[in-house]
Amino acid sequence: MRSVGIEVLKSRLSEYVRLAASGETILVTDRDRVVAEFGPLRETRGPVLADAFLADLVRSGVLTPPLASSGPPPRPEPVAPLNEVLAELDENRRDR
Repeated sequence: MRSVGIEVLKSRLSEYVRLAASGETILVTDRDRVVAEFGPLRETRGPVLADAFLADLVRSGVLTPPLASSGPPPRPEPVAPLNEVLAELDENRRDR
């Protein structure tokens, strides 16, 4: 585990990000007080940014993941046959 001041971190950020990516935890300090910590990805964290946001929403209870299913959702039944819908549309257009 390493610690680094904010000013040094700002000037050498790429180096510290590489260290974190390789498994090291970095403590960020401001006037000798730890203010943040960063390190390698947790095993539960997805490597894709959108996946990470979704995972955080699920963890916080804002989003509920879908139930496991055995394929795509069922197709809805049509309200009316297509020829009836088109005939009604033509009739409505004649009124204009």
